[in-house]
Amino acid sequence: MVFASTHIQAAIVDLDGTMVDTLGDFEVALNRALHDLDLPPVTRALVELTVGKGSEHLIRSVLAHQLALPEVKGLAQVCDARTVENLYEAAWQRYQQHYLAINGEFAAVYPGVVEGLHLLRDAGLQLACLTNKPLSFAKPLLQAKGLDHFFTHVFGGDSFERKKPDPLPLFRTCEALGVKPWQALMVGDSSNDAQAARAAGCPVVLVRYGYNHGEPVDAVDADAHVDSLVDIAQALKKAG
Repeated sequence: MVFASTHIQAAIVDLDGTMVDTLGDFEVALNRALHDLDLPPVTRALVELTVGKGSEHLIRSVLAHQLALPEVKGLAQVCDARTVENLYEAAWQRYQQHYLAINGEFAAVYPGVVEGLHLLRDAGLQLACLTNKPLSFAKPLLQAKGLDHFFTHVFGGDSFERKKPDPLPLFRTCEALGVKPWQALMVGDSSNDAQAARAAGCPVVLVRYGYNHGEPVDAVDADAHVDSLVDIAQALKKAG
């Protein structure tokens, strides 16, 4: 760790790809929504590349990809009206309905997360969850996985005017926690988290097992890269 651990008073933790592997939930909800729109199913590989920037980006990216497939473009019944813009609202409504129905059912907490959160909290840090996932998805997921009690605050991609990688959500989360940005450690899995943290002036640690849009996370500028949330607390203790 290159930052002074004695200054850290809080940890702001991402959700998808950091605490919970939610690719299964995304895949099922998206494919049910696509089925409703008479579009072919999406692959898990594409889902992994597109998650992390909020549901709007995810749905628009998936729609654009599926509408461009040869088997879709070649259908006689496909007309000019079947565009991303024209289908987005219906896709969003169906996706939201399907996601809420299965939220957490096809997701799993990563190894070391519960123990790591215990260690961070036992070290005296305030904990907040900050995700680009809609708040109506994030809170039930944390509750379903038994993680909600760790956090004094939970903020989603629709909690503020802008999402990560914009620094605004981090600034607002720090305000809610009553700490300065340099006193709050951002814990995430992607360049979105790192860019937001750097812009806000927060130290940042990235886990290696997340999504990061299909790119190696070790190549992303961060104060540390770890294999488990447990490693963060241990590193803070050693650095302190």
